[in-house]
Amino acid sequence: MTDVLRRGRASLAFSFFAQGATFALLVTRIPAIQDRYGVSDALLPVFLAAVPVLAGVGSVTTEQLVKRIRPSRLLRWSQPVVLLALLGAGAGGQIAELAVALGAFGLAVGALDASMNMLGVSLQRSYGRSIMLSFHAAYSLGGILGASLAWVGAHWHLALWVSYLPVVAVLLPAAFVGSRWYVDGEPAHAEEAQGAGGGVVFKLLLPLCLVMTFAYIGDSTVSNWSAKYLKDVLGSSEQLATVPYNVYMVTTLVGRTVGDFGVRRFGAVAVVRLGALVAAGGFAVVASAPGAWVGMLGFTLLGLGLCVLVPQTFAAAGRLFPGASDAAVARLNIFNYVGFLVGSPLVGALGDAWSYRGAMLVPMVLVLVTLVYARSFAAQQDRYGGGHERPRTADVGRGSNGL
Repeated sequence: MTDVLRRGRASLAFSFFAQGATFALLVTRIPAIQDRYGVSDALLPVFLAAVPVLAGVGSVTTEQLVKRIRPSRLLRWSQPVVLLALLGAGAGGQIAELAVALGAFGLAVGALDASMNMLGVSLQRSYGRSIMLSFHAAYSLGGILGASLAWVGAHWHLALWVSYLPVVAVLLPAAFVGSRWYVDGEPAHAEEAQGAGGGVVFKLLLPLCLVMTFAYIGDSTVSNWSAKYLKDVLGSSEQLATVPYNVYMVTTLVGRTVGDFGVRRFGAVAVVRLGALVAAGGFAVVASAPGAWVGMLGFTLLGLGLCVLVPQTFAAAGRLFPGASDAAVARLNIFNYVGFLVGSPLVGALGDAWSYRGAMLVPMVLVLVTLVYARSFAAQQDRYGGGHERPRTADVGRGSNGL
């Protein structure tokens, strides 16, 4: 039984890794995609907004599908669609082809994100201890690899399909083979589900939805504005302006790698509170930085602080609704895309109308609001912490072999 869990954990971690690389390869090559298809500056935001909107639709659809189809099966088939859509975005020549590719990417990535985190939450329940951050660490590692490969493609002026094809050729069969060992969790025991009503009560889920939104507003601020901020506000060189996002991704990886140990030792509430304070401190440093290197310190703190919020939000939803964790995760996942949609335009509008230093204070305040909702991360009957671990044999689901 333990071997089943270990294989399930390893295969799911690889799925997170593959998705991190895939997403990074898409978002870091947006200028190249725009040039390839001749997308105007006015039309580009429409294409970019369509992806998270369709991903939200995919996540909502997944909530309904998992009532009849195991999350492992949805993940097994959605990941290849995402990879092929990435290749399609790099290989087409007409705007209509780009629209189809990005549409498929958005819908599939919503199902992929939701089903990955559903399996992560159920595996954590089966392990009886915090492991959710390790999956998101694998995602960060994939993101670093994807961004590095994108840099190589841009540096050598490779066609998009030339950059994408080897990655898809390696990741697609590996992810598909690995999907044989996904583990679907069994429903929570009846005594665990008491008080949750067997379904998702949105009023109870709302604090976690807000935390998810605030976390992704912070994340999208870094990914979309860090380079411009360092160059235009702090006066760095163009080359140095590319560094903050990489620093952010590396510190995100570091924080998530050690974060599970912190949850086991101190509990999720303490880790979330510390993460929110560190992230808010990072935004404060960025907003007040006198120069580029101090600004870099701020982005480093942001990676260490923000990295714990999203994984722990998914884990908290699973604990809050043990009898309906799949539905809770799918619904919560929508607010990932809400934060992504809101964050970048919000900071841009405030920066243009006011100042970019002042704009950095808005995500800082929103992240601090997380402290108000920190109690929503408190462990219920299935606390994942020292001295409270449940036996590993509990809630062990069926492997998805033969699906």
